[in-house]
Order: sequence, then C-alpha cells, then structure tokens
Amino acid sequence: MSFIVRQISRTADGREIIRPRTFDQPQLSVGRDPSCDIHLPDLAVTLHHALVRETRPGHIEVSASAGLPFDVDGRSTEQAEIDTARGGHIRIGGHLLTVSRGEGDEAGATIIAVERVAAISDASDAKDEQKVFSLAAVAPGKRIMAWTLALLVLLLCLVWPIWSFYSNDQADAGVDRAKAFHADEMWSSGKLSLVHAKLENNCKACHLQPGVAVTDDSCTACHSKVHDHADPRRLAAAMGRPPLGRQFQLAVSNAFNRPPGRCADCHIEHQGRGAMPAAPQKFCADCHADLSKRLPDTKILNASDFGRPQGHPQFRPAIMTRPGPNPTVQRLSLDARPLEDNGLKFPHDVHLSTTNGVARMARTLGDRYGFGKALVCANCHVPDSTGTRFQPVSMEKNCQMCHDLAFDKVGDTYRTLRHGDPKQVAADLRAFYRSTGPARPISLGSMRRRPGDFVAERALVDYEQAAARYGGRAEVAIHAVFSPGGACFDCHEISRIGPDDYRVVPVRLPQRYMMKGWFDHKAHETESCESCHTARTSASASDVLLPKIETCQRCHGGEDARKAVPSSCAMCHDYHMSATAPLMARDARTRGRTPDRPYPPAISGAGGGTPSAG
Repeated sequence: MSFIVRQISRTADGREIIRPRTFDQPQLSVGRDPSCDIHLPDLAVTLHHALVRETRPGHIEVSASAGLPFDVDGRSTEQAEIDTARGGHIRIGGHLLTVSRGEGDEAGATIIAVERVAAISDASDAKDEQKVFSLAAVAPGKRIMAWTLALLVLLLCLVWPIWSFYSNDQADAGVDRAKAFHADEMWSSGKLSLVHAKLENNCKACHLQPGVAVTDDSCTACHSKVHDHADPRRLAAAMGRPPLGRQFQLAVSNAFNRPPGRCADCHIEHQGRGAMPAAPQKFCADCHADLSKRLPDTKILNASDFGRPQGHPQFRPAIMTRPGPNPTVQRLSLDARPLEDNGLKFPHDVHLSTTNGVARMARTLGDRYGFGKALVCANCHVPDSTGTRFQPVSMEKNCQMCHDLAFDKVGDTYRTLRHGDPKQVAADLRAFYRSTGPARPISLGSMRRRPGDFVAERALVDYEQAAARYGGRAEVAIHAVFSPGGACFDCHEISRIGPDDYRVVPVRLPQRYMMKGWFDHKAHETESCESCHTARTSASASDVLLPKIETCQRCHGGEDARKAVPSSCAMCHDYHMSATAPLMARDARTRGRTPDRPYPPAISGAGGGTPSAG
C-alpha cells in the first residue's frame, strides 16, 4: 500500500505551498506527536489521535486511537471506511484531511491532502499556534528581564572583580591566592605563557593599577638585566616617519598611556599556555631592510630575508688578527678570505690525513684513546654539556697524547717539561744538566717518538761548538726547544727577549666567531663536519674554516620558505642580545626539537667553545 501525504500551507497573499511525502507502508498514524506520520499541531488533537489503513483495494479505514471522535463528511464518528475512488473529508481539530485516489503516475496510491482550515483549537479561536505554546503569560516581561540581567552582569563581572582586585593583599597572613578562585580572574583574556605561568594568579605582578596598561617598569622589576636593542633615539630614527594613519594610532595610544616601544608591544601575553611566540621576520625587516637610508652612519649592513639574493649580507665573524696579551679582534667578511692569527701553528690537513704518520700514530693509539684508522674532527672537538658548542681544546686533554714533552725517565716515571711556562722549562732543563750532565743533549721524544718530537742533533751539527756558543749544554737544550724543529716552536709563535729568555705568544682561541648571531651545533648533529668545514684541505692555522652564507643557504631559506628550512631572523638573532640562545632556539629546545629536525631536549645557554662554535 502506498500513501502520498500532501501538506498544504498558504502564504500571506494566499498562494498555496504543497509539500508531498510518500509512505510505502500499510498504515499511517495521525496525531499531535511530531513522530506521527501526519503531524497535526493542535491542542484539540491528542498525541496519537487516529490510524489510517487499507482494508481492501481502493478502500481505507480511519479509526480513533484515543477514543476521541472525528468528523467524516460532516458526521462525527470513531471509525469510518472511505472509498478512495469517491473520496472523503476527515476533520480533526482545526485540520481537514481530503482523501482521493491517485491518477497517472500516482495511480494505485491513496492521496491525503492536509490543510489547516480553522484557528488552532483552544479556549479562544483568536489564539494562533505560537501563542498557544508560548510561556509569555507566566514569565516576566522582556523589559524587566533585560534590566535584571544587565544589573546581574554588572554585579558579577564589574563590581565583584573590582572588589576582589582591591581586597587582594598578598601580604595577608594565611592567604594563598593560588588555591582559590578570585573574581578579577574573569577579566583575563587567556592563559599566560609558560615563562610567566607562575604569575597566573597574581595579576598585580604586572597590572599595578586597574584600567592602566602594563608599563615597562613592571617588566624590568624582574628582567633587570635586559637592555635596549639600541639607543632609543637611534631606534626612533631607524623606524622612520610613520604614515599618517599610523601617526593617528600612535596619538591615540599615547593618550591611553600606551607609548610606542613598550615591552608589551612585542611580548604579548594571555595568548594561551605555551611558549611565547618569536617575533615575525617583518618585525626586523621593517628597519633593517634599508637601514642605511635612515641611518647613513650605521655600520650594520642591510638585511631583509635570509633566502633572497642579496637579502642577507655575508657572514662577518670576529677574527683574531693580532694575538698576545692585548689581542686585536676584527669583524671581517668571509668574502675577503680573512686570515686569523691566534698564536697557534696547526695544520688541519696533516692531522686529518689518512696515510701519513699521524694516521699511523692514530692506529697505534686506537685501543687506548678510541681512535680509528685516522684522526677525525670529533677526536679533538668534543661537544659541551649543551651540545651547542664545544669544549676548549687543551694541551693536556687533546695534544699531549701524541705530542710528548717528556725529557727524562726515572724508573717507570717520565719527567716532562711544564707546558705554558717558558721560564719553568728553562729552569727544569738547567736543573737536569746540573744533576745529570749527559754527554749528549737530551732528545725530547727519543723514548717515545711521536709526531712533533724534537731530536736536538737535527739542529746542532757539532754539540761541543754549540755548547761553547750558548754558554753550556743546558743553554744548548733550551735554545733547541724554542728554535725551529723544537717541541715548543713547532706549535707556538716564539720570540726571544734576551740571551736565555724566550717568550711564547699566548694562544687565544675565540669562544665565539658569530658574536651578533647564534649557531646551534646540536641542531646539525646528523651532518658531517666536512659538509660545512673544509678542514681536510687547510694547511695553516690562519685559515678561517667557517662556512660562508652560501653553504647555509643550501638548506635554509627565508621565513616563508617551502622547499628549504624556514629560517626567520629570530632563529639566529635575539632582539635583546645576550649570551643565551635566541627565543626561537630556546623554545625549540623546550619542546624537544629544533626548527628543522627533532632532537632530545637540552638546556641551551652560554658557555665556552672552540673556533667552530657559532
């Protein structure tokens, strides 16, 4: 059996709107319940008022379900049979159901047209459906409810927070503000970042006065060591004259005690519990992209985007150009191929060779020191506890295992020269010759030959003539140690002050080359050293083995890079320059990863290093 129910409604101008529905089922339910097949929203209709079902082909039966009658063709009844060919009219409440037989495509189906023909049944015919089901008669008026809710909002969200703010005194004995809810917390626009999470329930730590923006005094009360990016007057000049619209915004901000350049302009709080986001690249490029135009006397080169051609200048590391007690350090561009003079003689190519005597010595000492078939960078350059930089290379930890300073052996004990103290070296040799007086000069390394060993005979053709020339055999040995081929001369710059007084130029290895930037070796630990540093081909310690910017740009692009590692200014530079890593690097370590690859968390901070440290 198929029923087609046509729900008929009319617009304000009398047009009919018909919404048909087809039911392929033996019977239909009629009632006020929305689950009924024919829904009649009328209080005169029960929830389940009647059932319509087919009794035989072409005939339907309508029967009351709740014992309430209905009208069929004007006659009140509780059950009636209708011939669909003749049709019929069923009146239930204010609705008329017209029954007919379908024709054409609808042949064989029973058509039931449902239309409201009278007002909703209730005590008064003037009531419409909305008023019948409305609670307006028992609820307060709209005006009363509006005023009541407005006063309630003022009390809960204004008066109560103000009272809570002024009544809060952290000095009150026994009051622990962190353990209870306080009304002024409702004014917070969000959670504080991780760095300020401990101030979550202490609004007065930053908001000293209600209704007044956070001032820099609140920030510097804790961050006392943070200094300005530059002189405020030069900062203002670097920013240039803002456009007219921006000038109006600044005027309004000043009127409400929000001067430009506040800490809170960049360090925006209440953005959610997480790491405070680093400043976007545009924040830096606004001034530094064409800084030379606004500050013609500046020594800072223009920089806008690390990934663009000419968008970032070539690296200018701090190079030691003159060693000694008062060394000279200059920032020089790597394009100029600068030479470093740090007082040390060290050929990297000799030490990293895989075929010479150094390699053979590495294989000999491999079991004891963990060397392989040849020396590698990691044998001398050991990362520090942070992984960012490297521990300082020293004679005692790194060089002495191969470059022996022993000159005598007493039983199983070797006597060695005092490294780093020329006067003590001379005194030890004189004492040795006074007590021992060997027929031939001592041979540093004759007992343990290793690279750098000195044999005095190489420098002296006739020992007796040399002894007469230098005033004794001890002086011969002293002169040999500080002369070409000697143990000290091979690695250090030597100057002779007097007949028997030598001075070793102090070795000054910079802890950082990139004093205005930051480089984290830990973030690149999966790369080989030689992918950036050309140490294997360096024959002189004066070579600066830092990679040029082109090497970094093979992997790193600008902030919006897609194929390369996105690298904004904040990855390598910090606005408030200090010895610690920039915010972006510290944030990455807090989350346990770097901007370009994951790695275990570590504490990043200041620390010593070697020339390979950023």
